[in-house]
Amino acid sequence: MNRPLLNRRLDGLGNTIFGVMSARAVATNSINLGQGFPDVDGPPLVAKAAADAVLAGQGNQYPPATGVPELRQAVAGHQRRCYGLDYDPDAEVLITAGATEAIAAAVLALVEPGDEVIAFEPYYDSYVANIAMAGGTRVPLTLKAPDFRPDLARLESLITGKTRLLLLNSPHNPTGMVLTRAETEQIARIAIDHDLLVITDEAYEHLTFDVEHVPLATVDGMRGRLVSIGSAGKTFSFTGWKVGWATATPDLISAVRTTKQFLTYVSGGPFQYAVARAFDLPDSYYTDMAADLKAKRDLMAAGLREIGFGVYQPDGTYFITADIAPLGERDAMEFCRTLPDRAGVVAIPSSVFYDDHPDEGATLVRFAFCKRPEVLKEALGRLSALVR
Repeated sequence: MNRPLLNRRLDGLGNTIFGVMSARAVATNSINLGQGFPDVDGPPLVAKAAADAVLAGQGNQYPPATGVPELRQAVAGHQRRCYGLDYDPDAEVLITAGATEAIAAAVLALVEPGDEVIAFEPYYDSYVANIAMAGGTRVPLTLKAPDFRPDLARLESLITGKTRLLLLNSPHNPTGMVLTRAETEQIARIAIDHDLLVITDEAYEHLTFDVEHVPLATVDGMRGRLVSIGSAGKTFSFTGWKVGWATATPDLISAVRTTKQFLTYVSGGPFQYAVARAFDLPDSYYTDMAADLKAKRDLMAAGLREIGFGVYQPDGTYFITADIAPLGERDAMEFCRTLPDRAGVVAIPSSVFYDDHPDEGATLVRFAFCKRPEVLKEALGRLSALVR
């Protein structure tokens, strides 16, 4: 066959950088600070709840298409408890195969071919693929070092008659930027004034350090135009379970569900029961987790600075962005490609997240610090070999 096999909308995407670099970590026996997963599982009682669910036959067969009632009720309870938001668990909550599927289902449901979608660049990599699969046009609002804050006047100037959707991520992966309350309220005003739909990826909602996460759904006028997305993997440290959720008004959830049913239909039945149990954890669970990650962030930031990296300290997530230019390096992709062999550490070149303006990330590297302190110290010790 002479025609290309891959849909032309996905041309150039290839294998995700996370899979490529994690494979390099295994092949070289390197410390993997690339892909964002903790090296310690979440609470044992939650893991036991999953095992008990399997043995009790809960979710071993197809669960309900919208998710098991216990988890939908737990998600609604979490939104009420943490943010004062009231969602009907039967009509306004949808359980998905991780936040990644929720984002894909929402974009595919809400974007028509030719619609413009404005998103923060650097992008979490699935955004680019999702917009392409929907036939939409990606419009970047580029976040720039050192603070990576969005230029909201620029955001409004990007809106045209074809703009359909804002795809927002806060706390932001990979930069760790967290939108302020004032920024959140201004984005809401822009969305309302221009009659835009919004998807908010809030996977790292509980992973902020000395700043608050303000859900866009808490701003007056946003409920009817917003799909909010969360992640059990990030919140409870069980990334392999792939349990996420979307909350929105019934008409929006219906639209997202229509697409989601043709992606996975359902997934992770026993894990859904376990995540429902996880939502019973006390508020101290969230504050302790954030405090633990803040200490690891500070450890990693101090160590990278001592080695000679430029460091952009994040306000959230479990990623830290470092600049290799002070080390005399100029190409983040080449730096990360050779880093496993040179230092026994894997990182992600931030340039892969800057699909539209790669020069902005040319010397930036993302390290994940959601690892045990002794692992981070060992990684920093290995990285110090770069400047010896």
